[in-house]
Amino acid sequence: MKIIKELIPYLVIILVVLVIRTFVITPIVVQGESMVPTLAGDEVMILKKYDTSYERFDIVVVNKTVEGDNLIKRVIGLPGETIRYTDGKLYINDKVVKDKYAYGITNDFREVELGEDEYFVMGDNRAISLDSRALGIIKHEEIEGTVGIVIYPFNKIGKVK
Repeated sequence: MKIIKELIPYLVIILVVLVIRTFVITPIVVQGESMVPTLAGDEVMILKKYDTSYERFDIVVVNKTVEGDNLIKRVIGLPGETIRYTDGKLYINDKVVKDKYAYGITNDFREVELGEDEYFVMGDNRAISLDSRALGIIKHEEIEGTVGIVIYPFNKIGKVK
């Protein structure tokens, strides 16, 4: 009985850590170069799972595994919008929107109409990014949360936009 009493604090700590990692925050490692120059790869970031209202240009983690990794992309199109690239310009609901995060050439693509719970995501490094242009639209429930804070490497600690 004494051993059980001694183990209870450790079990509580394990339970609290599991709850926090499952529902609140967890570390995530950036893989690949699709978010260059914003994220170069191998950075460790904090994934905020409780943040479920996504805005244009938020960086999100999408629960679609490609080569064993979740995707880290930027929200470009929001629910109910139409989005397209024509002549190298981003159009949302037929209005040009400055795409200040685009790196490299973004090939034109036809208009995509998003439903009530659908998002269009793209990597910042448009020439090599595997994103909504190839994978299709992303449902709200496929987004695990937002990232915006780098915690490693130590020389890059801080907010990312």
